[in-house]
Amino acid sequence: MNFKKILIAVDNSTCSEKAAKAGYDMAEKFGAEVALVNIIEPIPANVNPDLTLAPVFLETYDNSEENSHILLKEMETKYGKGIKTTYLSIIDTAAHGIIQQSDEWGSDLIVIGTYGRTGLYHFLMGSVAEHVARKSACPVLIIPNKFDVD
Repeated sequence: MNFKKILIAVDNSTCSEKAAKAGYDMAEKFGAEVALVNIIEPIPANVNPDLTLAPVFLETYDNSEENSHILLKEMETKYGKGIKTTYLSIIDTAAHGIIQQSDEWGSDLIVIGTYGRTGLYHFLMGSVAEHVARKSACPVLIIPNKFDVD
C-alpha cells in the first residue's frame, strides 16, 4: 500500500495526540501529505418551559471554529515535521464528519485515536473510531490510548 494522503482526526485529547504523532510518522515514511480534521459537534437546542426552542448563538460556533483552528495549528507545530498539512474543520457529528471530509479530500488512510472504553459506556455511546472503520471507503488505522508512540 502506498499512502499519499493521510487524514488525521484530532480533538483535544491525549488519544488524538497519539494519533497525530502516528499519522505524521506514517506520512513522513510514505512521503504523504496530511489533512488534520477537527469536527465541531452541533450544540443541541434547549427547550424552554413553554416548549419553544431557545436560540443557539452563532458566536458559540465562531468561537468553536477559532478554537478548532488553534488546535489544528498546535498539532501541526508539535508533530508536523514540515509535512504539507491541510486543515479541515466543520460542524457535524464526529464519525459522519470524519468520513465526509475523508471522501471529499480523497484520503488514502484515516488515522484516529480511541479511548478504548468498554462496558456500559461503550454500549450506550458507541465508538467513533469503530463507526469510521465500518463506514470508511479507505483503510483506517486506529491508535489505542494505551499505545506508546515514542
